[in-house]
Amino acid sequence: MRAGWLRTIIIGGLLSLDAFGLAAAQTAARPPVGGIGELPDAMIFYVAHGAADACGPGCSEWIAAEGIVEWDTLKRLIAILDRQAPRKLPVVIHARGGDLKISTNLGRILRGRGIDTTVGKTEVEACDGMSEADCFALKRQGGPLDARMNLSDLSCNTPCVLMLAGGVHRSLPPSTRIVLTGRFIRSRLAPNMSDEARDGLKARHDELFRLYLRQMGVEPELLDIADQNWESPRETELPRSEWARLRIMTDSP
Repeated sequence: MRAGWLRTIIIGGLLSLDAFGLAAAQTAARPPVGGIGELPDAMIFYVAHGAADACGPGCSEWIAAEGIVEWDTLKRLIAILDRQAPRKLPVVIHARGGDLKISTNLGRILRGRGIDTTVGKTEVEACDGMSEADCFALKRQGGPLDARMNLSDLSCNTPCVLMLAGGVHRSLPPSTRIVLTGRFIRSRLAPNMSDEARDGLKARHDELFRLYLRQMGVEPELLDIADQNWESPRETELPRSEWARLRIMTDSP
């Protein structure tokens, strides 16, 4: 079982379908989370607690998810959910790009654990005045940390939407901008992949993404909108009027 898990992680790291915008999102002051070739801004998870209703009605404690979705993000999500069991703290997402296949796997884990999802920026109080590296080291301990929720100027990109979709109940603060980013296939084993192979992989990934969205209760049309930006750094902002129609949320904004 463990060998199969590691093999899945390694293959996922060699072939990925990523969202554009990763380079700009890296934070040079932060050390890598861990793992071979991992970005300095790879996604981490930690428990935060704040004032009453900080993360929604009746919610004052949550799991913060922040950074870029990387090939070994799965094991960190599973680890923190295991530590919090049997509690089902909501996950508050601040994703800054990453691997789209892994994003759907994260969503499946959240749905399987019965977790709710939303979007927001977690601001840890102890980090006020700290360097980025020191704040990161504090968060990596996993919490719980006193924090506040910042719901201003929120953006939820394609990896964020795919991860959000896994929530049993999912909500979006009214200030959120859903920005569907371009995507591309990246292979560490075959960086000069032929157009034919690339097209075949895209078709296969599209089938899997549509299946995932249907299973999560989200309209697969979302993928058609995102495909306007295939292999392009362009972005498409989804009007708020479309959120409910595409069933991105289960709760009213």
